[in-house]
Amino acid sequence: LIEGAQGTLLDIDHGTYPFVTSSNPSSGGITTGLGLPLNKIDRLIGIFKAYITRVGNGPFPTELFDLDGEKLQNIGKEFGATTGRPRRCGWFDTPLANYSIMINGFNEITITKLDILDGFEEIKVCTEYELNGIRTKNLSTFINQLDDVTPIYTTVPGWNCSTVGISSFDELPKEAKDYICYLEKILSVPIRHISTGPKRNDIIVR
Repeated sequence: LIEGAQGTLLDIDHGTYPFVTSSNPSSGGITTGLGLPLNKIDRLIGIFKAYITRVGNGPFPTELFDLDGEKLQNIGKEFGATTGRPRRCGWFDTPLANYSIMINGFNEITITKLDILDGFEEIKVCTEYELNGIRTKNLSTFINQLDDVTPIYTTVPGWNCSTVGISSFDELPKEAKDYICYLEKILSVPIRHISTGPKRNDIIVR
């Protein structure tokens, strides 16, 4: 089991330079860092939160500066484990996720912290960016202009009830299942695992 230390958008070669780290936390780092060829690996799992966060500076198209952002931060306990520094929070960003899938070659996805969205009447998903009259789902088009893009959202209904500890996909509220299926459709990669709480066994395996 090999775990990347940081997110793909912090990759020194493929991230949002200059707001990057000093290494390759993408799947390519397995080969460069460990000397292990990727043809020896048959599962590449992308880990995405049900929303999105970022620590420190850097572009963040879907960042929320309203009560929804504060709610995600507080319920999700989005504060650095060591420093206590608050994480910036926003809605799920499909162009970012699809870029990560492309760079890493993910063949399955895990969605974490679904339960943090339990109290929302509506949930938004960024499906495209717009800049100067141009709309695109392709992050690469605007990767150096992310501070200037306008996110285009699709709004889906929330489920407004607790999913904490649910261990079967069929037992999730309909709207929660619909949200997962919607993400799966727009990402074109199967979502195999979903976490519904902070405990190790609060995980749905599909």
